Amino acid sequence: MTEPLTQLRRATAEVLAQLEADHARLVAASEGANADDEHDPEGATVGFERAQLAASIERVRHQLAELTAAADRIADGSYGACERCGRPIDPERLLARPAARTCIRCAAG
Repeated sequence: MTEPLTQLRRATAEVLAQLEADHARLVAASEGANADDEHDPEGATVGFERAQLAASIERVRHQLAELTAAADRIADGSYGACERCGRPIDPERLLARPAARTCIRCAAG
């Protein structure tokens, strides 16, 4: 499980870096533009794009943090045990959601 998790973390970090670069380019491109989004026909689109990218960045940062926490659980030997009830997490669940912290029963309840 360590190698697939490492690959997933690496891929997620690359996505995060790309999103952050896209956001920085968008901000830089709009610095010299009209900052009055309300009256600029293109302003609402730029503002929306910035907000959408910022939300995507936060989502991917959260995913990366969860994957890092899963790697920490592998290292300390607690990976695969439900954090609520202590029972083993089904291996199929871990394949589908490598960062899962809870078993299906606890996740549903």
